[in-house]
Amino acid sequence: MADKEFGLNDIVEMKKPHPCGENKWKIIRMGMDIRIKCMGCDHSVMIPRKTFAKKMKKILEKAEE
Repeated sequence: MADKEFGLNDIVEMKKPHPCGENKWKIIRMGMDIRIKCMGCDHSVMIPRKTFAKKMKKILEKAEE
């Protein structure tokens, strides 16, 4: 499985939208688990890196470095 190149503060689109209707998420913590925050309602979710890579559709905006 090829690793998708995502980083801290990137805005990503997931395969399924959040129940609030928004499908844009911001990566706010990286490690073994990745914490993402919904851009619509500010709810945050922590998921394992492998699961995140599987459920991520694409990177919408790369963070300024």
